[in-house]
Amino acid sequence: MTDETSGTARPAVPEPSPGAPHRDPALSEKTLAARPRARRRRAPLARFLLRRIFIAILLAWGITLVTFVLTNLVPGDPATANLGQRALGDPAIVAQWRQEHGLDKPLPQQYLIHLQGLLQGDLGTSQQSHRPVSQDLAETVPATLELAGAAIVVSLVLGVAFGVVAALRRDRLSDHVLRVLSLIGISVPTFWLALVAFYVFFYRLQITPGSGRIDPGLAAPPPVTGLATVDSALAGQWDVFASAVGHLLTPALVLALYTIGLLTRFTRSAVLEVLGQDYVRAARAKGLPGRVILFRYVLRSALVPIITVAGLAFGSLLSGTVLVEAIFAWPGVGQYAYKSATTLDLPAVMGVGLVVGGVYLVINLIVDVLYGVIDPRVRLQ
Repeated sequence: MTDETSGTARPAVPEPSPGAPHRDPALSEKTLAARPRARRRRAPLARFLLRRIFIAILLAWGITLVTFVLTNLVPGDPATANLGQRALGDPAIVAQWRQEHGLDKPLPQQYLIHLQGLLQGDLGTSQQSHRPVSQDLAETVPATLELAGAAIVVSLVLGVAFGVVAALRRDRLSDHVLRVLSLIGISVPTFWLALVAFYVFFYRLQITPGSGRIDPGLAAPPPVTGLATVDSALAGQWDVFASAVGHLLTPALVLALYTIGLLTRFTRSAVLEVLGQDYVRAARAKGLPGRVILFRYVLRSALVPIITVAGLAFGSLLSGTVLVEAIFAWPGVGQYAYKSATTLDLPAVMGVGLVVGGVYLVINLIVDVLYGVIDPRVRLQ
């Protein structure tokens, strides 16, 4: 078949069969050309995650470098802190101790040895306990995770609920009361509140258990996760479970008070900002129930700043439990870090710094993933 205008031959288009649907060849070509673009658009979340993981790896290397440099810049001599006065008078003993712990080598070489050990899962040996730092942290990190995890769960439930109530009842009595309580929670020092709570509820009223994770007369559950509440429940030791929950309640509430106040204020402001958007007014004009508007439109849009604050709060809870753990004799990372810092136990201090930095990296990665899941605009950008 030839084209009448140009005289050139063009391919013959087969006639469709009587029972087959009519298909436009141009439309089919457009559809086939659009398929690769559609496939490319289906994977923005995967590319988003890969970018975040690559950035997290770079940050992890930066944490190792910063932790090593800052630890070695701390004033003081580890040999003086760990050796007695009689041993310090003998230069041979001091030189031997420095050689055993690798402190006689230049700092760049020490860092390379430290980095090589990290890649092999070796955090070094504690100069105080004479055990691997990884073993010490494996015993103390779960206790802090249990305490901070309980605090952040309580904070999320109460803080978000209080913030939503305050926003929905703006400028009413309940709003003013919740704002005052949140301001008190942010302003009260955590260590002072821990002292008051321990004195009042344990010493004076005797309605809460004392220090530690479980009662002294009870046998610890078999270690599975390191969390006393979870391990006792898995073992069916319900008396130990009740004791662990009782010991966990007071320090968790003390830690959660600041975060509750913070989340209440941020949730209130975020919800108020969303309530003034046009799509919320349109949903109300359509006659949608208030519950549907709140959970489907308002809370989902307000979750991005709430997740940001919650992630930062959880990281601060993990790194800020030193005084609370000391007051309640909670055997966590806080006490371990304090003892290591006072004795200039450099491998232990660097191990704690790496754990805290790693927790922040994981939390930031989780927050970034939640950003991409909740708000598609984040992953498309």
